[in-house]
Amino acid sequence: MADKTALPRVTYSNIGVDFAPLHDFLDREIPAVRAGLGRFHPNRIAGRADEGGKRFSTVSPIDDRQAIGSFVAADADAVDRAVQAARKAAGDWGLRDWTSRVGMIRAIASVIEKRKYVLSIACLIEVGKSRAEAMGEVEETVDMLRYYADEMERNGGYGREMARAFPREATRVVLRPLGVFGVIAPFNFPLALSAGMMTGALLGGNAVVYKPSPKASLCGALLAECFEAVDFPPGLFNLICGADAGTILAAHPGVDGIVFTGSNAVGMEMLRRSATGKWMRPVIAEMGGKNPTFVTATADLDVAAEGTMRSAFGLQGQKCSAGSVVHVERSVFEPYLARLVEKTGRLKIGDPSLRDVYMGPVVDAAAGARYADSVKLAEKDGRVIRGGGRLSGGIFDHGCYVEPAIFAGLPPEHRLNREELFLPVLSVQPFDSLSDAIGLANGVAYGLTAGCYARDTAEIDYFFARAEAGVLYANRRSGATTGAWPGIQSFCGWKGSGTTGKGGLGPFYVPQFMREQSWTSMEG
Repeated sequence: MADKTALPRVTYSNIGVDFAPLHDFLDREIPAVRAGLGRFHPNRIAGRADEGGKRFSTVSPIDDRQAIGSFVAADADAVDRAVQAARKAAGDWGLRDWTSRVGMIRAIASVIEKRKYVLSIACLIEVGKSRAEAMGEVEETVDMLRYYADEMERNGGYGREMARAFPREATRVVLRPLGVFGVIAPFNFPLALSAGMMTGALLGGNAVVYKPSPKASLCGALLAECFEAVDFPPGLFNLICGADAGTILAAHPGVDGIVFTGSNAVGMEMLRRSATGKWMRPVIAEMGGKNPTFVTATADLDVAAEGTMRSAFGLQGQKCSAGSVVHVERSVFEPYLARLVEKTGRLKIGDPSLRDVYMGPVVDAAAGARYADSVKLAEKDGRVIRGGGRLSGGIFDHGCYVEPAIFAGLPPEHRLNREELFLPVLSVQPFDSLSDAIGLANGVAYGLTAGCYARDTAEIDYFFARAEAGVLYANRRSGATTGAWPGIQSFCGWKGSGTTGKGGLGPFYVPQFMREQSWTSMEG
């Protein structure tokens, strides 16, 4: 049996590492995890199983013959029970010393680390991630929890002494919990985003009602087991599943704040609804992006082509940070495009549980239909340089497997250049002036990530100063617009990509789950 501690660690950026020992290990472990799928997973409320609602079952996007499991779509009564359980637990938890909360989160991180292979394989099968993407996500989850706990400790629980107006008057400012947070997570990073959002709320002294994506209910259930393994107070953490449970949760009057990752339309609706209440409840939302890349004539075109290809087609383009538009200086447009097409053509598409597969299927038939619509639009208003088809035969008949697509010739203001697609499609646009290209990209509603390739430092400096996005990368072979890691790159959305101007993975995330309070007392 392989020594797990000796296996290489996967991140989103460590390309070129010899992963053969890890692949050998996964070859043995994946069939065992597959054999255990198909079980019933009830919701978890106040530390107990809850079956209030309607059962539903899911299958793998990789192979629709593979059952994932059955779950419960929580009804309104179940959501209410979860909120009430959270409210009951929140008071004592919020009064605990912050050091005990830090200890609890670190304990959860250790549980996840011990179970990381089962978690990553489940994520791979349920979402359709490649081995590297799935393993990287679990490693990110562990690092994220530890980083947030470290930040809480580094900042002394976010309390500090203030200046005194009088010698005997002691003043202090502290951050205090709000109460109950609803946590609504997406399918594409079902472990890292779920755990990160819950950790921000819990470290801040709040109780949590967690609603995973229906497309990632198994990951939600397995994550719940990790949280409950550390003997949380009953009701501090609650799991509710189902497509409608998030809407019910977000509207519940007993919820003091919402943290959400998903579409701009849903996030903004939550924000508007929150503003109509008796008082404003915080809505901490990350809401997608368009994520442009800029390639100048001074760039290393090989590095640029690989970086943009990896960001566009990793996880089938189903990342909020996926690069979907690349602006290329006209003088190097054709040689860059030739390299991009050649590298994209080498990507292997298939069952992502296999060691040499880079792209699996898109998550469902609806995504496949949006892909087909995008290709038709590109053919009508521009050119499809590569890809555009759906694969068939063998396993391709049991999932929605599509080719990575490269478009060119679309008008700059075309909707495919401005709207988030969440698909493996990339539009290539020529430019004559970097300032004009950045200005065009800044004109979209989003502002999450952006990348630039140039060997002229003045061009990189211009990009950093002018690009309107929260996460900027320059000259990264591992990903033009993707690959943020806890404590290394914060992940912050500007404009329509976020609601707070502060991002996950960074030092300003956890304080968002608390509110400020000033203490003044007379001494003696």
